[in-house]
Amino acid sequence: MTKICSFLRLAGYYKRFIKGFSRIITHLTQLAKKGQTFEWIEKCENSFQELKKKLTTSLILALSDLNGHFVIFCDASKMGL
Repeated sequence: MTKICSFLRLAGYYKRFIKGFSRIITHLTQLAKKGQTFEWIEKCENSFQELKKKLTTSLILALSDLNGHFVIFCDASKMGL
């Protein structure tokens, strides 16, 4: 149970990059509910594998083109100053 919750927190960081994130994790979040019997069924495995695949594709892990131009935005209001 703790490993599922830990994985979902880690994956949650990247949810803005993954289309349909909430749909993908539906079966995994059901496992994390209090009072829910932990039963790893095929739907859970499929959700887990799909999420792993999405997390390791080039859209998230692509290297930047260092010969291109970069635009950096900084929100100083979140820096605690």
